Amino acid sequence: MTESDELFGERRAVLSGIGQSDIGRRLYRDPLELTVDACLGAIADAGLNPTDIDGISTYPGGMENPAGFSGAGVTDVQEALRLNLSWYAGGLELPGQLGAVINAILAVSAGLARHVLCFRTVFEGSAQGTKGRAAVMPGGDSRSGGFRATGFMEWLLPFSAPSAAVWIAMFANRHFHEYGTTREQLAQIALNARRNATVNPKAIYRDPMTMDDYLSARMISSPLCLFDCDVPCDGGTAMIVSRRDTVADLRKPPIEVEAVGTAFHGRPAWDQYYDLATMACQDAGTQLWERTDLRPSDVQLAEMYDGFSFITMCWLEAMQFCGKGESGPFVEGGQRIAREGELPLNTHGGQLSAGRLHGFGFLHEACLQLWGEGGERQVPGDPEIGVACAGGGPLAGALLLTRGR
Repeated sequence: MTESDELFGERRAVLSGIGQSDIGRRLYRDPLELTVDACLGAIADAGLNPTDIDGISTYPGGMENPAGFSGAGVTDVQEALRLNLSWYAGGLELPGQLGAVINAILAVSAGLARHVLCFRTVFEGSAQGTKGRAAVMPGGDSRSGGFRATGFMEWLLPFSAPSAAVWIAMFANRHFHEYGTTREQLAQIALNARRNATVNPKAIYRDPMTMDDYLSARMISSPLCLFDCDVPCDGGTAMIVSRRDTVADLRKPPIEVEAVGTAFHGRPAWDQYYDLATMACQDAGTQLWERTDLRPSDVQLAEMYDGFSFITMCWLEAMQFCGKGESGPFVEGGQRIAREGELPLNTHGGQLSAGRLHGFGFLHEACLQLWGEGGERQVPGDPEIGVACAGGGPLAGALLLTRGR
């Protein structure tokens, strides 16, 4: 182990396997069944058995409200797979959805476990049924009735703003105002996602989409239209985080963790950040680059959260692929972020077209691409360095991954 590996403990961890259940708009399947499908797939992909798993990490853990936001918790999976655990964690207060994976990385690096199963399952599509989409946050579904606001919702619900679409639109408007960003530029995030989704057999939306389609879609919260919002779905995603010294036990060469970013220096609120043209992701991005000798120009693949398209724009700036306020010109025309471009972006279709797997889908896709298993959507040249980022507002987690460095 090198001196830098001793300094940056995340390099003691690798990603050894990935798995994913069926993905669908509304599968109406038991969410624990979807979870188990994904988990068993990840364990087999790593060349392990359930008896090898001695850790579990998940986000947000078992919870019933909002409906469909969590498909299973730690104890559900431990019981279903009959696991003997040395370490486990699950909780909502993490630095973005990928915080569960970063926790696992830290656990194996500290010697608390050898192989940690990380999973995330949603069944928001089935839970919401055919009645139309409801806001994810508590109090956003008027059909539930009897909800009493607490915390920051006390200040949002009186203004009919329970949905993150309203909050992210505020950030986007500020960015438009300060830097001259346009809807045509923002559209490239959605258009690029749809182009990639057309060759992803698991994607929810695979029909081609044009700029006219985008601009004529109904407005949700200006400047965000329908196609700027991710699509609820059902599905489970899982991955195995292993200690680097277990490589001999694995089925294939693992993906190495080069650096992580979790920092957040602002106020922990969606609407009170000190710079409303960006988010906590800028702190996480800065920290990540401080933990590696690689540079943004070395990255060949970027899988970046798009719960709303503007969040991806924030991540592009936070990860220093372009300057602050320059994400609009950076994505303009779409060529730079296409699969054949200099920074292939959201190659599976992101959450805007492939489905809202809530962060884990991006890391799954990054590993798939780095292993060269992307099939028809494989990035040309088989990338060796990629990033996966998830979270918006005050949530942010990022990983820099390498293959065979």
